[in-house]
Amino acid sequence: MLAGSRLVVVTVDDDALALRPPPPPDGIADVRAAVRDALRFPLAGEPLEALVPRTGGRATIVVEPPALPLPGTERDPRQDAIAAAVEELERLGIQSGYQTLLVAGGLARRAGHELLTSLVSHEFARRFHGHVEVHDVERGDLVDLGTAGSLPLRVHPALVETDVVVVVTAAESVLHGGPAALVGASSREALRSAGAWSLLETTASQGWRTGLELERALAGRVPLIGASLVLNHPRAGGAARGYPYDLEALDRIAGSPLRHLFGVLPGSIRASVLRSLPLERTVAAAFAGPPSVAHAEALLRGVELRGVALDGELDALCIGIPRTTPTLPRERPNPLLVSYLGLGLAMRLWRDRFPVRESGTVVLLSRLQRRFAHPTQQPYRAFFAAARAGPEPQALARAEEAAAHDARALDRYRSGRTVHPLLPFTDWTGCAPTLSHVGHVLVAGCRDAAAARALGFVPTHGLGPALTMVRGWTDRPPRVGFLLSPPYFPLLVRRS
Repeated sequence: MLAGSRLVVVTVDDDALALRPPPPPDGIADVRAAVRDALRFPLAGEPLEALVPRTGGRATIVVEPPALPLPGTERDPRQDAIAAAVEELERLGIQSGYQTLLVAGGLARRAGHELLTSLVSHEFARRFHGHVEVHDVERGDLVDLGTAGSLPLRVHPALVETDVVVVVTAAESVLHGGPAALVGASSREALRSAGAWSLLETTASQGWRTGLELERALAGRVPLIGASLVLNHPRAGGAARGYPYDLEALDRIAGSPLRHLFGVLPGSIRASVLRSLPLERTVAAAFAGPPSVAHAEALLRGVELRGVALDGELDALCIGIPRTTPTLPRERPNPLLVSYLGLGLAMRLWRDRFPVRESGTVVLLSRLQRRFAHPTQQPYRAFFAAARAGPEPQALARAEEAAAHDARALDRYRSGRTVHPLLPFTDWTGCAPTLSHVGHVLVAGCRDAAAARALGFVPTHGLGPALTMVRGWTDRPPRVGFLLSPPYFPLLVRRS
């Protein structure tokens, strides 16, 4: 298992479940052609050709930073999808000089030059003559589209001051891709309320409902179409070839004498070695139509291809947390981001039933050291200052109110130096569905007990003591699962 930058070999009981993602299928040979065909023959609604004005006009292409899925790849298929959308608009009479690329990053760090270059290929960047807008949730000229209940719907002006809007994303969850990209180009109020019980089910997702309301309100003013990709799991090359899909690859890595040499290297060097491993990601399918329709179909197809069936709930689930962040740029995660990766991301990728029984246990394999990358993660210090005596809701609410009006923190976000000061509180809210269901969260290998207790977790010296505690909390042999990740993958939990 990958924990931080370490490879941990775990000896478990015979009845333990090692949950491995299925190997990726063969991908589409020509992603650009698939996206062009999808835009010409959508699942529902009018094709792009019918939405574009006959006399040219302007177009806005909405994209998201390629932060998910984990791990990222240097060559992302979304680059080809964006290029295909631009080329199709040019074919229909809207030259690239009249196109706007809107980066809907939400509360994450605003994209700078390095991130913008990762959105498209170098060849595309040289010939694209349009505008690039990076959304700022604090800008004062957001356009009012009405309300969804008591929630005001305000979006970036580029979504309204145009003749057609094309949303190009990958279907990762109900909060990532599709109509969620419109939420990422809206106000902080909409982003702060965008939650979900499961990242793969729309029924209990306020974020999905907000995205639908934004889509309907925007479609009433501007022609709107979306293209959604189904991304396969990555294939690793080099020394990690076949990991984590093949048992032979797991045995080869576990038995390699180089593993022990790798373990004694400094953490920064291990992380650099892991980042240097060649990864290839392909596309399984592309769909188009109204953003919610295309995204829902792509998400269902992705769950079918990447998901793993699990018969009944587990008593405990062990999750390895990699040394990375769920947002760009990739950095060493602080304790709250470790929690979000395990509890807010991996533990919410389920359908039908929660993977751990009520009052069960989640074990996070992480050192959980309280370090904050400067300056990007500085807003997380305010969260931990409020959680010194534990995650008390009233103290966190007061800290969130203060962070929302912190002029210096907001200025650092707007200048692209840090994340939005509300993002730490949003990340903690993303952990709430898991925390409200399980009874205990253990941190195996924890090096900062104070940080673990500030989040309400139980620190342990290693995985062995953590599993001993799990056995002591049940009156029968516990059913324990081990999630080999990343990549994180959907769990299809059936009734036992």
